[in-house]
Amino acid sequence: MNAPDWSRIEVELDAHGCALIPGLLDAGACAEIAGWYDRPELFRSTVVMARHGFGRGEYRYFRYDLPPRVQALRTDLYPPLAAVANRWNAAMGLPARFPAAHADFLARCHAAGQTRPTPLLLRYGAGDYNCLHQDLYGEHVFPLQVAVLLSEPGRDFEGGEFVLTEQRPRMQSRAEVAPLRQGDALVFAVHHRPVRGARGVYRVNLRHGVSRLRAGRRHTLGVIFHDAA
Repeated sequence: MNAPDWSRIEVELDAHGCALIPGLLDAGACAEIAGWYDRPELFRSTVVMARHGFGRGEYRYFRYDLPPRVQALRTDLYPPLAAVANRWNAAMGLPARFPAAHADFLARCHAAGQTRPTPLLLRYGAGDYNCLHQDLYGEHVFPLQVAVLLSEPGRDFEGGEFVLTEQRPRMQSRAEVAPLRQGDALVFAVHHRPVRGARGVYRVNLRHGVSRLRAGRRHTLGVIFHDAA
């Protein structure tokens, strides 16, 4: 895993609600993880999105114990993001604070009955898409998550852009499209984030999704830091 530039990431998160980590995984790691989709023993459940009105396509939630690559991403990415999350919650006047180590945050989730792992692997084919949504699974929610694109645009698939929308009070919504390449990761706000306006800090609401795939197949690894009830 390449070392992220956390100073730049923090600036971009504050400005846009999302930040690119280029080349987080190499092509070999991407191919290995994408291949896991066909190993059902690694997963606790499969969701067919059309059955629930979520869009089209499928995703699978990993079971515990997580594969070491996924566990390492969760453990290593969490601490610098926890510092951002604590600063954001303080700015928005929210009481929740997050410990420095991910294991300590998971202990809090599990004590509240949120014991099911949430990292997931998504697969899209031609015509598939993911409706705008938020990954909220219980009382304890970590405000940031990470998506890693495992496929190469233009070679493995066409279309299928990652889309983030931001609903601002008394204003029209803003859309952001992330130009990811294979191995790139996007850090983004799960639910809301602080924005400084003329009258101080206010809260904006975010949703994310994936536009329609026009051809090919697209795999994505989702790294969510809170567990599910």
